Amino acid sequence: MNTKLTLSLEKDVIKKAKEYAEAQGQSLSSLVENYFKHLTFNPKPTEKEEWKSLPESFLKFEGILKKEGDEFDYKEELTKALFEKYGQ
Repeated sequence: MNTKLTLSLEKDVIKKAKEYAEAQGQSLSSLVENYFKHLTFNPKPTEKEEWKSLPESFLKFEGILKKEGDEFDYKEELTKALFEKYGQ
């Protein structure tokens, strides 16, 4: 069942949207409906779901990379690595 929807948009946006819909062989209503369907039926995957879609070889690295905002002192890490390798 279809229901009427009233939208308030800038005139230029409406004009360009109508031109686009016509070029696609669609009505403006069907174009908007399809866009809303895309938004609501294809939600963005969660971070965990995105990780699962990566190749198995990438998943081995999970947890070793720091997230944005974590502080990382490369000099300290380099010093630790060199100490482990060469001692002293």
